Amino acid sequence: MTEHITSPGALDGERPPPPRLALNNHTWREIAHLLANLPAALVGFVYVVTALSVGAGLTVTVIGFPALALGLLGTRQLGKLERARARALLGVRVEEPSPLPLRRGGGIFQRVWLALKDPVGWRTCLYQFIRLPWGILTFTVTLVSLFVLWPILPFLARGLANVDRAMVRGLLSPSDELERRIRELESDRGVVVDTAAADLRRIERDLHDGAQARLVNLAMGLGLAKEKLLEDPDSAAAMVDEAHGEVKLALQELRDLARGIHPAVLTDRGLDAALSSVASRCTVPVKVTVDLAVRPAAAIEGISYFTVSELLQNISKHSGARSASVDVWRSEERLLIQVRDDGRGGARLDGGTGMAGLAERLGAVDGLFVIDSPLGGPTTVTAELPWRGPEDQARKQ
Repeated sequence: MTEHITSPGALDGERPPPPRLALNNHTWREIAHLLANLPAALVGFVYVVTALSVGAGLTVTVIGFPALALGLLGTRQLGKLERARARALLGVRVEEPSPLPLRRGGGIFQRVWLALKDPVGWRTCLYQFIRLPWGILTFTVTLVSLFVLWPILPFLARGLANVDRAMVRGLLSPSDELERRIRELESDRGVVVDTAAADLRRIERDLHDGAQARLVNLAMGLGLAKEKLLEDPDSAAAMVDEAHGEVKLALQELRDLARGIHPAVLTDRGLDAALSSVASRCTVPVKVTVDLAVRPAAAIEGISYFTVSELLQNISKHSGARSASVDVWRSEERLLIQVRDDGRGGARLDGGTGMAGLAERLGAVDGLFVIDSPLGGPTTVTAELPWRGPEDQARKQ
């Protein structure tokens, strides 16, 4: 879990200064936290016992489970207050759990079930149960030590506060694996959106600077030829011939642009034919082997095509290779792509050849991207994508 430190002091990830005989600011904050444990624990214990007992007692009626779900939602707020108190007085910074997606939970029964199985709420209940005896102990020991054991109070307060820190981290932290996955999916969604926006800008720029400019020149040339058609037929014929050349170039640019968006051969004939077409444009001989019994879903097929296309362009421009190969196959629920070349090697994710962009695009769909490229070669790039077939795509639709 990534922790962000925003203020100096004894924050999580930094050790507080060692305790000293003189009571410093950190020690006083720890003492304040220990003395506040008892009232905070009383409030939390009474709430949890009341909410759970009332909810459990009413489960024989219609309102029992909704009441229990509301009680668990309230424990989330208690946990939020405890995290804020620990952050302010103990310097413990833990991430806030992601809110329950109740608005997307469907009907009332789905929302109640979502709240009832919330691990954050149940761990907060456990935290509040444990805190009552602990709060009594820390309040009593700290209060007595203020008057009787004050020479060792800094060391005693540090030990008790460290137990509090462990409780907060252990019981009030988010569910690590679930929260990590949520953050990854949110990050991947951002990558997908950014990539789509960049692709749209590239297409717009290519149309504006390429085919659109040629078509404007073509219209102007045909207009001049029309004016000179009667006065100077020879010049008009030359202009028409030049315009014909502009039409050919504009059509070629539009074909290249369409191939960059989604090639027709991929839609019509699948990965084998599309990758063979890409390989034929590579400057080195490429052997293509596609071993797929059925075609993957269109999205996975498109990502596979553009991944191989980018890698073969890198081989043409940067590798100095004499030969290359592309292998595509399915292994259980994963689609694997391996591109090899016998070039000079040294390819890296941060090498400025588009590798980082490929890794981000694959990561956005739960894929993997691995480069093995020692200096002197050979280079092997392995891409792994989740397998989704046409039946999965039809099911979603």
